[in-house]
Amino acid sequence: MLYKVRIYFCFLLNGIVCLPAVDSTAAPPSPEQIQILEKWVAQETESLVANYVHLHTHPEVSFAEKETAAFLAKLWTTAGFQVTEGVGGTGVVAVLKNGKGPTVMLRTDLDALPVTEKTELPYASTVQTKTEDGTPTGVMHACGHDLHMTAITGAARFLAAHRQMWQGTLMLIGQPAEERGSGALAMLKDGLFTRFSKPDYALALHVESATPAGTIGVRSGYILANVDSVDIEVIGRGGHGASPENTIDPILQAAELVMSLQAIVSREIKPTEPAVITVGSIHGGTKHNIIGDRCHLQVTVRSYTPEVRKLLLDAIQRRAKGIAATYGAPEPEIKISEGTPALENDRGLTERLIKTFQQTLGPQRVQAAEQVMGGEDFSQYGLAGVPILMYRLGVIAPERLERFKLSHQPLPSLHSAYFYPDLEPSLETGIVSMTAAAIDLMSP
Repeated sequence: MLYKVRIYFCFLLNGIVCLPAVDSTAAPPSPEQIQILEKWVAQETESLVANYVHLHTHPEVSFAEKETAAFLAKLWTTAGFQVTEGVGGTGVVAVLKNGKGPTVMLRTDLDALPVTEKTELPYASTVQTKTEDGTPTGVMHACGHDLHMTAITGAARFLAAHRQMWQGTLMLIGQPAEERGSGALAMLKDGLFTRFSKPDYALALHVESATPAGTIGVRSGYILANVDSVDIEVIGRGGHGASPENTIDPILQAAELVMSLQAIVSREIKPTEPAVITVGSIHGGTKHNIIGDRCHLQVTVRSYTPEVRKLLLDAIQRRAKGIAATYGAPEPEIKISEGTPALENDRGLTERLIKTFQQTLGPQRVQAAEQVMGGEDFSQYGLAGVPILMYRLGVIAPERLERFKLSHQPLPSLHSAYFYPDLEPSLETGIVSMTAAAIDLMSP
């Protein structure tokens, strides 16, 4: 009789964290291959940093990433890939075939954010644009997509130059509009998996703003949330503020609705199920003594499972309509949009690559990632039938983490105008981990 033995690597980091190793089906790079990879990254650091600086100083917002896409397309073509541009808008697909074997997709996002950079770095972005309502704003890679692009390009260049280490098809995806949660779906609708290969595995990394550079975080199962935006237009009957009896006050309705929405999570959802409802914006009225006709609420809704997602959205609509009925008001106008499904890492793929990461980087550099309620449309590739893994990349030097800790100041988060990664150790870890994963999955 055969027994499967599961080993746990444990280390101390804010408490005991245990990550399971997996069976011996994984074929991580050999120590000699890792040495070759690390030496290559050290030799190419100058060119990789130059690529990063170019991307950082030329940011473009969602679905406007024309120069970014062209820059990546040129790099990937030079490395030997067959490149197609304009997929799903500004998306880029690059394919390198190297004999029979699995197809592995490495995905990076292209877009930056409408944020005016305040880091005071010598290569800080000075790019300007206008929002949809015409408001001037700076543009900045405040979510690390410039580092994502550079790391995956580094991995791709190494794999193209060392084809003896792997066998199969390597597929690179430069995806637009991740920040709007719509770029992955746009590429899929444009035939990503029919015009090109449908991958056997898909990998991505994402920077994390509060963990040490040189480490990665991995988690099996749900790691990022369903994200839905709900717009509620509460309708009343306007009139003079001194004669409220002749009106139906939409602001009073909205105030009651805000409080009622908070009870959904606390009283309708099991305490063990993660869920968030946040009213991020409320606008109504024009003057002190006027009761208006309408009040507009903008709500973000977060969850993991499809069941909880449906419960939350149904409850929001039920409560909004119920409060309107209580006030004798017309039924509110409710619009649900910008839905991004939860990101669920494939369990088999994750457990396989945990071992690869531990053997490549060392167990002490592989952390157990926490679940968070942010969203990521990388999840769409999983829903399209591909086993996916997104892992987190620490990008803050330990000494900088210590300075913030001693000063009792919070670290700049992603999307902050002050966020920046400590570049070289972050790039090295991102390239080595991504390359090692690809070699494992396409081992000859």
